[in-house]
Amino acid sequence: MRTYRIASIPGDGIGVDVTVEARKVLDRVAELHGFGLEWTEFDWSCERYTETGRMMPDDGIERLSTFDSILLGAVGFPGVPDHVSLWGLLIPVRRAFAQYVNLRPVRLLPGTVSALANRSADELEMVIVRENSEGEYSTIGGRHNGGAPGEFAVQESVFTRTGVERIVRYAFELARTRSGHVCSATKSNGIIHTMPFWDQIFAEVAAEYPDVRSEQCHIDALAARMVQQPDRLDVVVGSNLFGDILSDLAAAVTGGLGMAPSGNINPPGEHPSMFEAVHGSAPDIAGQGIANPVAQVLTGAMLLRHLGEPDAAQAMDTAVEKVLAEGVVATPDLGGRATTAELGSAIAAAL
Repeated sequence: MRTYRIASIPGDGIGVDVTVEARKVLDRVAELHGFGLEWTEFDWSCERYTETGRMMPDDGIERLSTFDSILLGAVGFPGVPDHVSLWGLLIPVRRAFAQYVNLRPVRLLPGTVSALANRSADELEMVIVRENSEGEYSTIGGRHNGGAPGEFAVQESVFTRTGVERIVRYAFELARTRSGHVCSATKSNGIIHTMPFWDQIFAEVAAEYPDVRSEQCHIDALAARMVQQPDRLDVVVGSNLFGDILSDLAAAVTGGLGMAPSGNINPPGEHPSMFEAVHGSAPDIAGQGIANPVAQVLTGAMLLRHLGEPDAAQAMDTAVEKVLAEGVVATPDLGGRATTAELGSAIAAAL
């Protein structure tokens, strides 16, 4: 029997609550489809940071490198600055394992309502391909003249030909399996160096894919299109910052962040990939048993699909759709009274 070794990092807040349910569903689907999941849980979190001063131990990356995949909950808690929690765990893992693709599929699921009026599920389905290893999220720069009237901060962006080319090519390859349409997020009319460089490479790669329709759109106009004409979008590729913003907007218009999964992908498979729900740790409702586990369950399906278990992944997707369509078991954000555990159990039973 095939057995996959999975590292589980529940993290903080509702990350802990929803990861329990995702694992419940994953274990059940593995049993039904004839493979095994061997879990190892790590307590790396903001709570650990307050006790030790580190989000993860010095050998954390080395320890994770032995696993087939990583399931992450959510990171963040009051009292620990966001830049500390993110740069102490999530971002180092992404970069150490060359997880240069952040893949965020969004769609309007059965039984859910979009913030956009009169839009069907067919019109609200797209995927954001976000560059995940460089771009605007760099450590180059600093703050100077602290406290003085002339105090200033400098933040450098890093765009390499290799980094841009590989993420754009990934988007075109993905589009070939979907509608055959890629839209690039840019802002070359205002950002004078990096965005024209991005546009140039996008055009070069597009020329290699004459069968895929392509266009580029300024980020502000693209955000407006996502709200006004979401049916015109399928695969959207963007830099680290632009992809981050657009994927949250896309999730918001297709039912909310509580429904959106994501994956930090190392396409060659040389290192483990890491999967996490788009939503945050929501400490205000943590431990109350009311968090929606759907995003983390769908994240688990992405994990299985990446490991080469498409049938099991599809079974999880179908189970989620069945339960949501029935509407009998729903958490408060979906208009119901069910607990996190009850919704997780209902999805597992629907398999």
